[in-house]
Amino acid sequence: MDVYNQPIKTTMNVNELKQAFQEAYGKASTAVYFSPGRVNLIGEHTDYNGGHVFPCALSFGTYLLIAPNDQKVFRFKSLNQPAIESVALDKLTIPLGGNSWINYPLGCIAQYVKRGFKIEQGYDILIWGNVPNGAGLSSSAALEVVTAYMMNDQLRAGYDRTELAKIGQLSEHEFAGVNCGIMDQFASAQGKKDHAIYLDCDTLQFELVPVKLECVKVVIANTHSPHKLDSGAYNDRVAQCHKAVEQLNSVRPLKYLAELSEQEFEAIKSAITDPIALKRATHVVGEVQRTRDAVEALKKGDIATFGRLMCESHKSLRDYYEVTGEQLDAMAEEAWKIDGVIGSRMTGGGFGGCTVSLVHDEAIPRFIEQVGANYERRTGIKPEFYIAEIGDGARRVE
Repeated sequence: MDVYNQPIKTTMNVNELKQAFQEAYGKASTAVYFSPGRVNLIGEHTDYNGGHVFPCALSFGTYLLIAPNDQKVFRFKSLNQPAIESVALDKLTIPLGGNSWINYPLGCIAQYVKRGFKIEQGYDILIWGNVPNGAGLSSSAALEVVTAYMMNDQLRAGYDRTELAKIGQLSEHEFAGVNCGIMDQFASAQGKKDHAIYLDCDTLQFELVPVKLECVKVVIANTHSPHKLDSGAYNDRVAQCHKAVEQLNSVRPLKYLAELSEQEFEAIKSAITDPIALKRATHVVGEVQRTRDAVEALKKGDIATFGRLMCESHKSLRDYYEVTGEQLDAMAEEAWKIDGVIGSRMTGGGFGGCTVSLVHDEAIPRFIEQVGANYERRTGIKPEFYIAEIGDGARRVE
């Protein structure tokens, strides 16, 4: 989900950020960290159902600058917020009220305290991100992972990237109240340039798969219909899937919906008496298979099959999971009409945000012009488009 009210900016460099830190705190920063946003190519709402996902890290994300202070507090500032807010060292495990954006980094810091690390030094922190506002490209995960990475480095805790992703997920669960899966944090932590991550969300085993798209680009279309996972609709979907599992357990022991093949699900789905839970389960089981098939197609260079499965994924999310809505449907439907579009679907949690499309190079100008105009005609909203670059995961910049 997206956590701070930040429009995309692509012009600030590290020196400018260091100058902003100097202006905010009256001293120089001592370290700079970065963690990316992500886009999920296919495999939506499967992560908390024990299935596979296929995200990649992007070249834009969140920067964190830090320096120690002598005030026994953590001080937080975002470049899009006027105030500096302080949290005392003895309050680091207590969420702030009012849905504060600070809960996202604070929740990660709290995990270190809960694990027994003694934090006796205060820090000044500056945050800036260039993840598009409200786009569903997971600025929250970028913020969580960059904080977890920073604390790991500063405390010399020795955690690996998978553990940093878990810390970010726990922050979102405990401090933001969103029962998210681990995909977003995992992609932000483990991303690799020009690769997507085929991740088993149950075991956390993963494979880095090269994304070789000859004369094809990944194009992200921002509907400018901001998604809000913390509205309750996301948590409702989680609960509905849990209900489906509970009812299926009357005929077969089961922990996750993803354990079922489509054939196995078809044979026992009548045990799900709740019609909404049945729809949710139908999507999940089908999406797990689509994701598996899509990854195999990509490995074989069969981009046409990958694109077809992307479109089928969107339709399932529309019809069975009901997380697309007018804007995402309009964007996908207009993309499907363009010659040169291989596949297009919503990406992320839904309820607004972005679509992701595979588009032949020569069709990109026409795609942006025609899809943009038709989407604006249908919705009254002017969209934005980004040609995505697949980047590396969390790191210390300097």
